[in-house]
This record gives sequence, structure tokens and C-alpha cells, in this order.
Amino acid sequence: MSAHPSFPIHAFDPYDPVFRAHEGGKLAVTATKPLRDRRDLSLLYTPGVADVSRAIAADPSLAARYTARRNTVAVVTDGPAVLGLGDIGPLAAMPVMEGKAVLFKHFADVDAVPVCMESGTVDELVDAIARIAPTYGGINLEDISAPRCFEIERRLQERLDIPVFHDDQHGTAIVVLAGLVNAARVVGRPLASLRVVISGAGAAGVAVARLLSRAGVGDIVVCDSRGIISPRRSDLAEHKHRLAATTNPRGLTGSLADALVGADVFIGVSGGSVPEADIARMAPGSVIFALANPDPEVHPSVASRYAAVVATGRSDFPNQINNVLAFPGIFRGALDAGVPQVTEAMKVAAAHAIADLVEEPTAEEIVPSVFDERCAPAVAAAVAGLA
Repeated sequence: MSAHPSFPIHAFDPYDPVFRAHEGGKLAVTATKPLRDRRDLSLLYTPGVADVSRAIAADPSLAARYTARRNTVAVVTDGPAVLGLGDIGPLAAMPVMEGKAVLFKHFADVDAVPVCMESGTVDELVDAIARIAPTYGGINLEDISAPRCFEIERRLQERLDIPVFHDDQHGTAIVVLAGLVNAARVVGRPLASLRVVISGAGAAGVAVARLLSRAGVGDIVVCDSRGIISPRRSDLAEHKHRLAATTNPRGLTGSLADALVGADVFIGVSGGSVPEADIARMAPGSVIFALANPDPEVHPSVASRYAAVVATGRSDFPNQINNVLAFPGIFRGALDAGVPQVTEAMKVAAAHAIADLVEEPTAEEIVPSVFDERCAPAVAAAVAGLA
């Protein structure tokens, strides 16, 4: 394949530790049954395998027991919104999707397979993903741009009988809710009483608003690059119309700066930079989740001047809001329970399971470490418990 036309070619150093760590890829296929002799061959392949295939043809549910499908997830992208790199295409997305598969295996013993496909229309992508679905027990949509991601996920959920989960939306929302549950404990406020401002109305912003509302937060204001999302605006896309109808209960208008006046919580999922003067207008004892990576919307050194609790998406500051706390356990629980869909109730339960792992939250610790071995099993149990 040729270089992606919209992305510049950069020189690289093959001796750099980063490139050395990726050389040859990060995944391999291993057999779970030994192939030692002709008897093994006759059992694992022909003629013995024909009996298993006939049984599955007669009863498709047996595929979960007699194939790898029950523990295999497709990590699907067409490469338009990869990390902070933007539209780099499916081939350049492969290292990221391989990394995602490593996380699935390490944290939840789920076998994940990168599926990086050429981009197309929503119809084309939905049809392509649906056609490969018989191989997998779940579909993890990854780095698919908004607003296409909403329609792709919805239509796949309607069409398939396996979990379809867009991690950029729901993984982010689950961990944000977990962090906010404990941040509310730190500042001594009921979750439902908080005035929340979300900067960003893309995949993550929409999902965060929806899940916080489901968890009982009643005052949520969402802002995009043009300001507060309100029914009074005439420039709203369809997904923003839905936000306008379900958020902003005080009918605010204006800019992000206007929304932040008296706000208890700022959640940044959009990038850009928020001036210190705007943050200073928030309520005393506020909470700031500046989650853009690598550059938070508000640098922690600035945020800490005004907020009682500060979180970022980075690993070099306290309180990293990282999706890896959620998605491995989500799929582990969904696969084990055989659920056809990850429900909103399961997402809320997963968030509380994560939050509960921090028994005594502090300003420096509102979520567990990503290496906390209790996390994936706790999330899996929460999901399976609602099956």
C-alpha cells in the first residue's frame, strides 16, 4: 500500500526502543491443543472435525463451546481517528490495534484480533463488519470518527446477536463515571447535585453525558467548538440535537466560559486549551477532568490552583482516566455470560465496580491503577451479574 495521502512521511530510527519493541508485530497465533501424531491430526482436523462442524450446523449455539469464538473479539477500525494522530488510515492503525489486543489478553485473557479495513460509507462498513461477525464473540469498535460511529454501532447492535462496543465512547464514559463517583466523595457532594460541564460533543462527550445522566447527574451542559449546545442553536447535527433535548436543564447559551460559571465539574474530551481565567469562574472545591492526550485542556499545575480534584488521561500525573480500566473486564463479563449487548445498566455497574476498588478515595487517588489485578474481574462480575 502507498503512504496515506493526508499524513506526512517521517524518518525513523529502527534502533529506537519504541521501534524495536514493535518489530515483527506484537501478536502471534498459538494452538491450544497439541498436534503430536496422526491420531491428533485425525481429531483436530479431518476426519474428526467434520463431526463438530455437523453438530454446529444443526445447533449454532455449540460454536461457543467447540470453537474459539466464545473468547475472541474483533478490534475493528478504518483508521480515521486514531489516538491523537487523526486520519492515518487502516495500515498505520495496525500498531495501535495490536496494542489494544495485547491489553485485552494481558488484563482479561481475551483473544483480540485487529481488523483494519479500508474506509467506506456507513452502509459499507456496517455490512463488512456484520459479514465477518460469525468468527467473533464480540466486536470492539475503535477509533471510528464521529458522527459515523453512532450510526455504525447502533446498526450493528440491531443486526448482530453479540456485544458491539465502541470503546472510545463507552470505555471513556465508564471510567469517567467511576472517577467522578469517587471525586464526589472526596469533595463531600452527592453525585446528583453536581453541575457538570463537558467540553466536546464527539464520541466520548456524547457517551459521557448519557452515562452521567443515567447515573443520576441532572445538570449537564455540553459544549462544542461553537459553544453551549442548546435547542436555540440552528447549526446542530443530529446527535447534537439529541444532546440539546436531554441536557442543559437551565437553558444556558453562550460559550464554554459562560458554561463554567459556578460549575462544579469540568470534563474535557475535546482537546484545545481552556484559559485559566475561565477555570477560575468555577465553583470552589471543583473537580477538573482534563482528558485530552498528550496535552490536557487545562494543565494540572493550573487546574490544581482552583480544583480540589484533578484528573488527566496521562500516566505521569495522578488520577489517570484510562479506558483499560473498563474494556477488558466489560468483554470478559459479556463473553462469559453470553450476553447479546452491553446495556446502560451494565456500564453503570461497571463504573461503580471500578470506583469501589478505591476504598478511601483521596484527591490523589480516585481510580485504581491500570495494573490493579482486581479491576478486570470486578468489572466482569458486574457485567455478568446483570446478564
